[in-house]
Amino acid sequence: MRCALVVPAWVPEDIFPVETAGSQINYWQPLGILYVAASLRAAGHDVRFLDGSFLTHGAILARLRAFDPGFVGIYSTTFGWPKALATAADVKRLIPGAFTCAGGPYPIAARDKCLRAAGAHFDAVVTGEGERTAVELVARIEAGRDLAGVLGVVFRRGEEIVENPARPLEENLDSLPFPARELLGDAARYLPPPATYRRKPVAVMMTSRGCSRGCIFCFQIDKERKSGRHGVRFRSLPDVLAEIELLLGQGYREIKFLDDTLAADYDRAMALAREIKARRLDFSWFASACVNQVDGPLLRAFREAGCWAILLGAESGVQKNLNTLRKGTTLAQIREAVRAARDAGLKVSTPFVFGIPGETFEEGLKTIEFAIELDPDLANFHALAAFPGTYLYEQRERYGAVAEDLAGYTYQGAAFVPYTMTREEVLRLRQLALRRFYSRPAYLARRLLALHSPGDWRAAVYGAKSLFWLWARERVFTRDAGAASRRPAAATVAGTRARAPDRVSD
Repeated sequence: MRCALVVPAWVPEDIFPVETAGSQINYWQPLGILYVAASLRAAGHDVRFLDGSFLTHGAILARLRAFDPGFVGIYSTTFGWPKALATAADVKRLIPGAFTCAGGPYPIAARDKCLRAAGAHFDAVVTGEGERTAVELVARIEAGRDLAGVLGVVFRRGEEIVENPARPLEENLDSLPFPARELLGDAARYLPPPATYRRKPVAVMMTSRGCSRGCIFCFQIDKERKSGRHGVRFRSLPDVLAEIELLLGQGYREIKFLDDTLAADYDRAMALAREIKARRLDFSWFASACVNQVDGPLLRAFREAGCWAILLGAESGVQKNLNTLRKGTTLAQIREAVRAARDAGLKVSTPFVFGIPGETFEEGLKTIEFAIELDPDLANFHALAAFPGTYLYEQRERYGAVAEDLAGYTYQGAAFVPYTMTREEVLRLRQLALRRFYSRPAYLARRLLALHSPGDWRAAVYGAKSLFWLWARERVFTRDAGAASRRPAAATVAGTRARAPDRVSD
């Protein structure tokens, strides 16, 4: 069967303020979709991938009409659901016989509610990992059979909505084919934000799935952490290394590991680093880790194996708020991990969030001071988001207020506001943090001395433009100027919606 997998059309300004989009923009390789695509291709289907990061809505529809697929899978995040719904509606109008199916974080979390809200535009929703489910689903459609019993699917049968049982998570990750990155077209278009990579082209990769942690803002399919080892399912090192070598053979020169924490199994992480070094695999890489899972020896092993930077989850500079987030970490552990990473020769990136339940504006200021004390190479300051499927969302009435407009559900727009702050205070903290952290003379001097490659200079230019607007314009992150109440208002896109330079229209 002809199968099309679609990311609906979007532009950076749908998420980021116009003034700062240049330094925040990122185009990730969509691993989940590429895993599903590889599984469908292995089952003998003709698969096309259409990425709305680089195609307009009209161009996507034109290519779908020319391809005439029998199955159209449409990816959706929470903020992207309105666009996914609009895409499905137009697919049904242009290709009435096509079976439309929603997948991605929002459909997985919303399940039958997602399908009920879609009217007749979607025929089904995948409610978990899609590799096995998509293959079985398409086989049923091709054979003209009912979808009853297809695990992990909610489907429409006339006016009735049928919810099948969940599909067990895939425990043998080695059995899955590698992501079908050949469907990406020009892989060089897919880049993380400026200053977060060294070499191009950049691939993203996962060596495990799941997380053993219980942070209130993180959505995991395995809520009880019963799969794998306490919720983490690991690929074998031979399988991981085989994919790395395949990527290098395809011309990739950097890999960003997207595991929730690459150090979830300390011995495995050490063995991976040592094997990369032993095989003399020539690539640079970037990883994330929990601060209480790393130490000097592991971080030095990472550096010796080609790792150049690591993201260490900090989140807050107030222990009470770390406890509320269920981070399971301490300020002392954060300080020690940052110090150890720096001593190992790694660049350090630390994310922070504002709007934690119970957090006050004054405590937010303490977090800014903590970030300055840590002095990482990069620091991100986000607004805490209560995404559907998370503990925070499920307990939202207890902790604060959430926006009704799904378009605001990103880490940018304060779609969640705790009872102890206003939306304006959360957004003001973000702007204050970025101003103070990135305007320090010592920091600016250090960054200037580190500029060597054209990529370094390009990132610096984008950063300088963003910093200018952070000082020149108040309330950069406030999209709706009248939103000063405790209940966040619906977000609207600010300014002119500029297109990415390589965006294709019909």
